Amino acid sequence: MSKKIYENINRLPSGRSSGEITPGCLVLEGGGWKGLYTVGVLDALMLEGINLETTVGISAGAMSGMGYLTGQVGISVRLDLRFRHDSRYVGARAIRMDGGITNFTYMYNRMLDAVGFDWKRFRDTKQRFLAGAANMLTGQIEYFEKGKDNIFKAVRASAAIPVVTKPVMINGVPYLDGGCAEKIPYTWAKEQGFEKIVVIKTRDWSYRRKEGANPFVAAYYRRYPNFVRSMEEANGKFNKMTDELWERYGAGEIFALAPSQPVTVKRFDGDLDKLAELYYLGLSDMQAHMDELKCYLGIKTEPGCE
Repeated sequence: MSKKIYENINRLPSGRSSGEITPGCLVLEGGGWKGLYTVGVLDALMLEGINLETTVGISAGAMSGMGYLTGQVGISVRLDLRFRHDSRYVGARAIRMDGGITNFTYMYNRMLDAVGFDWKRFRDTKQRFLAGAANMLTGQIEYFEKGKDNIFKAVRASAAIPVVTKPVMINGVPYLDGGCAEKIPYTWAKEQGFEKIVVIKTRDWSYRRKEGANPFVAAYYRRYPNFVRSMEEANGKFNKMTDELWERYGAGEIFALAPSQPVTVKRFDGDLDKLAELYYLGLSDMQAHMDELKCYLGIKTEPGCE
């Protein structure tokens, strides 16, 4: 029988980040349970008191971003490794209860309170938070912002995996996983003109997606031709964006972090030890690059930053 809760859950990092805000935009890629890498990175940032003023995420990136805004080190990884095998949260039972492979109603109403989610700090206006979801009518990515939109419904839509999850209706419009239109919400940050942009990937730099159409998905969503077209183009856009991010990172125009080794965790992986290892990889990767990030953000100004 597989373990239901990670056996070393009480040894995971904990603490509170400072309330000091750092100028810049944090960009979080999706990736299902590969998002444990992002959770580790965000905990490393919070341990150093780096609270970027704006966070934008897609799918698992949006879910991870919620924990980051609370300033609670370890809250997201505890949520994931405690409830991964709760059938009310993930799987066929969740689909029956809430219409999606992830039961967001259960997460919002029960799970977050169970781990002590700091709702007050999450809602604080000092930090902006946006989640991207794919508009099924236009096929385009759209961003919803905390304090202006129903951010909880937006995060649900952002992580609504096609086929296994019902579309999420927002203002009468159906939405699904933001990754169907754009895997990494970097374009939004670039268009907003942020001077400092920090991108966290969930795949190593060498990873490229297979381009082309998926006949089954195309047939399944034939009533939404713009959405199908967007999905068919998303992998190619991801590959080009990865090249651009690498070039801009090398030029010092952005800061970008990707896993230091290939990620073997699958989208629906249930191996708690593998998930914890990925979390710790994110934590250690970010700690290894912390001085570089601080130099980029202007937190450190020593001669070595030049």
